[in-house]
Amino acid sequence: QVRLVESGGGLVQAGGSLRLSCAASVSIFSFNVMGWYRQAPGKQRELVAAISSTGVTNYADSVKGRFTISRDNTKNTVYLQMNSLKPEDTAVYYCKAMARQRDYWGQGTQVTVSS
Repeated sequence: QVRLVESGGGLVQAGGSLRLSCAASVSIFSFNVMGWYRQAPGKQRELVAAISSTGVTNYADSVKGRFTISRDNTKNTVYLQMNSLKPEDTAVYYCKAMARQRDYWGQGTQVTVSS
């Protein structure tokens, strides 16, 4: 059974940093792409950043230059380093793993950025 467990969320002031972690219960080589999504109250879930099994990355325009996605294959973990945080980054952040047969989601971690 595949499980994704996010951690690292919390409350931070604007301009601060957080690092989110997504630990998988299986080898992340099982997944073609892993990504971070977020959902703010009253808004649709949106892609924040993604990384392929070969290390190719993709970012939402709103986070380019501030967020960095990375993966540690030895720990089966994907990270999202978030710098220069803004109040509009406040949301529940979800990890998603995309395999050939189906996708998997974590339970989410809350990120709150105060102004």
